Amino acid sequence: MNGTGLKRIVLLVVAGLAAAAGIWYAALSLSRQDALRRLDAEASGLAVQHIRLLDSELARFRLLPIVLGEYRDLGEALASPTTDAARRLDDKLGFLARETGAYIIYLVDQKGLVISASNAGTEDSFVGKNFSFRPYFSEALKDGTAEYYGAGAISGRPGLFLARRVGDAAAPAGVVVVKFEFDAVSRIWANDRGKTFVVDEHQIILAASDPSQVLTTLAPLSPEVRASIAASGQYRDAALAQGNYHAEEAGRIRDPRGRIMIAAEQPVAGTHLRLLHLLDTRAALQEAQAQAWLLALPVIVGLAVIVAAIWWRMTRAARAADDRRALEEAVAARTVELHDEMAERARAEDRYRDAREELAQANRLASVGSITAGLMHEINQPVATIRTLAENARHHLAANRLDRVGANLDAAVEVTARIGTITQEMRRFSRRGRRAAGAEPLDAIIAGALLLVGNRFRKAGVRLELPGQGQPHVLAERVRLEQVIVNLLQNAIDAVAGIEGPHVALLVDAAGKDMVKLTVADNGPGIDPALAKEIFRPFVTGKPDGLGLGLGIAQDIMNDLGGSLTIGPSPLGGAAFVMTVRRA
Repeated sequence: MNGTGLKRIVLLVVAGLAAAAGIWYAALSLSRQDALRRLDAEASGLAVQHIRLLDSELARFRLLPIVLGEYRDLGEALASPTTDAARRLDDKLGFLARETGAYIIYLVDQKGLVISASNAGTEDSFVGKNFSFRPYFSEALKDGTAEYYGAGAISGRPGLFLARRVGDAAAPAGVVVVKFEFDAVSRIWANDRGKTFVVDEHQIILAASDPSQVLTTLAPLSPEVRASIAASGQYRDAALAQGNYHAEEAGRIRDPRGRIMIAAEQPVAGTHLRLLHLLDTRAALQEAQAQAWLLALPVIVGLAVIVAAIWWRMTRAARAADDRRALEEAVAARTVELHDEMAERARAEDRYRDAREELAQANRLASVGSITAGLMHEINQPVATIRTLAENARHHLAANRLDRVGANLDAAVEVTARIGTITQEMRRFSRRGRRAAGAEPLDAIIAGALLLVGNRFRKAGVRLELPGQGQPHVLAERVRLEQVIVNLLQNAIDAVAGIEGPHVALLVDAAGKDMVKLTVADNGPGIDPALAKEIFRPFVTGKPDGLGLGLGIAQDIMNDLGGSLTIGPSPLGGAAFVMTVRRA
């Protein structure tokens, strides 16, 4: 081969390498963008899931001061703080704190002196302490209610103080206070991938799935802010040093090793607090690099084949046999790669199915979080009834009225069975995993869904029309079909909000010999025609704060059960969603 031919071959090789490098860089860039986009969506979904759990917990605890404000025992204890009334109230507040999970509940007189507390009799008892310096005390006396976050003056543990005035504004008798701490929800957050923080307006961490970061900061505090916090005693004597995670400009946060993390943010309802969920980008970027190889390798191999062919044409005929053997080896290698790629695609399909089930489970848990506050009324009322029955039975027993003791105990057993029914339905609805479809009574499925959302209908004042008893059995998986009905009923409640005479109907009709049709209809404004064709696609929603995932998950569930979910005409004039399921 002469010098000119050798020079052409060298140029050909250099051009091929440059083209392969360009293909690899483009594939890597696309894969990284896609990986970060999916990671951001995952972080946002987890943040929404966590904020719903926190909001539902706060809603439950915000009811406690309201309920306590109606206790006659509070007025008696405030009227005579040194009598047995205050000590009896200690026992009741202790019982209520244990049952609800509140850190502490205490009653303060109009001068800020604690006269009764759930931790009375312990080393850290609040009884006799004066909290008139706390802002929540003065604000509750003035405005009736107050919320304040900070560290406890005695325990030093961060939390949210919920206060409510006892008595009217003209003659306030005192203030009842409930302290909510984030430990329970923080432990639940720790089960998910990534890190979750609750921070105040100064970037001080009040709650974290990593307990070591509580009462540290995401950014250094200015001397002015630090002096203001110290003067108010909001966080007691906490050092408030910068923690392992560092906030930077443009909302970026770095982990302890200095790597950028994906951060999703949600506001905590009714406060100035924010919830942050952080995800490490390292694994996603490594996966993107592997994906880039899958995208670029076939093109690079094809380019190599072309270069080899040109090389062959430029070399002498004596090397033709060697070139053919090299091409055959390249084809064999490509065949192996194709087999590997097919296997990888099969694994990717398995991961997709698993991810879809995880998303359906997350949707169920989000529904549980949104209906928990409503079910608390269903549970708290029977609990109070059981306590009253037990107290009455004790008095009847002392008076040897055994017939009345038995009647009270029988009534308590019936109320306990009601609580058991509610908790069993919640446990089944929240259970993870898929089970084989079988014959299920439609009456029981509708009753289970109504048990979860019925209180929300009553609270919202929405008339719910239900089918009669004696509906057929259907081939379905109970929890998944119940999830679809709960999802559609909750959407219907949202649709009729603010409408005069709100009305929702759940209708059951036959759809041929082998199918049963269930329709959820409302008299709301109906579905926007611009969204009607895409309403089941992910992230398409008509709600201002919705994610647009619920209807897509519901349609997938119905397809898996051998049925369907579509939009149909509403007999009530609003929107209607029609489910079809196989008859057993």
